[in-house]
Amino acid sequence: MDVEIVPTRKISVLGLDKRSVKDLAWCAATYGMSRLHWVDGYLLCLEVYDKSFEYEVKNKEFPISHVCYAEFPKYERMFEVDKSLQIPIVNASDMKIFKNLLAAILKNEKENSTAKKLRV
Repeated sequence: MDVEIVPTRKISVLGLDKRSVKDLAWCAATYGMSRLHWVDGYLLCLEVYDKSFEYEVKNKEFPISHVCYAEFPKYERMFEVDKSLQIPIVNASDMKIFKNLLAAILKNEKENSTAKKLRV
């Protein structure tokens, strides 16, 4: 048996927004997301279409339609969106793909912050 590990070469994020935890969780829950991801103090909500997975298999590149993120320092397994509505949170801090995604998000945030300061 031949086993080949072929990691994704590239992730393309088509939309990115920093949001409040409450707004992110409400949007995720009402949009039908089954979970949020926690990575090193941040919550991530990824909007990914089925065709993205097909594209990844063919091209080793993974397009993500939209990522929303929020600071969330302490990991919790569940977040109470409303009294009768909770959304699970997966600790993905030890997963390379999520660590790299967060690093790119934070780099983008820093670059945008620097660019705004230079324009003022």
